[in-house]
Amino acid sequence: MTTPRLCVLAAVAVLALAGCGSPSTGTDPAGPPADEPAVLAAYGLTGLDGREIVDRLERMPVDSRHPDLVASVRPGHLVLSRAGSDEQTVVDLPADQFYLSVAPYRHRTHDCHFHSLTTCRGELAGGKLQVTITDRDSGEVLVDEVTETFDNGFAGFWLPRGINATIHVRHGEYSASEDIATGPDDPTCLTTLHLRSHH
Repeated sequence: MTTPRLCVLAAVAVLALAGCGSPSTGTDPAGPPADEPAVLAAYGLTGLDGREIVDRLERMPVDSRHPDLVASVRPGHLVLSRAGSDEQTVVDLPADQFYLSVAPYRHRTHDCHFHSLTTCRGELAGGKLQVTITDRDSGEVLVDEVTETFDNGFAGFWLPRGINATIHVRHGEYSASEDIATGPDDPTCLTTLHLRSHH
């Protein structure tokens, strides 16, 4: 396994702490490789690759999360920073995988484009979901499982890059479907699955 590219760079834009990230109008952060950034050590993430960091932070109980850590999932990388700092640490995500975090809702939701692992909150924390994700071009079923949302109300899925798919979610007698895509400009956060009863 190759070591993920890490770099520390000046912030291009400040991420809002109150909610999820919006699309940036600037270019993706880039910079020279660096030694293990201090931000990873400060939050117990030393030695983890991008996927491992995403999985650890997403599954962390809300009460245990660091209020000053900002972690934004982009299509190709993870951007980490400390609140009030003008530096960002960028960690590559797997080249062939796309992380999509999904928060179905019944009554309330929020706008989201780039998922924030530390500040995004969904309505259905600990909710049991039946999830099916199907590639619209090939018909291949990529996900077909019963899962439970994390403490933040989201469920996360690692999908192939560069596909068009449909996600169907059922929560008890309520369900919702939506088309998704996993290209370089697509959102990593899905908060528009409005669960409705079909009875």
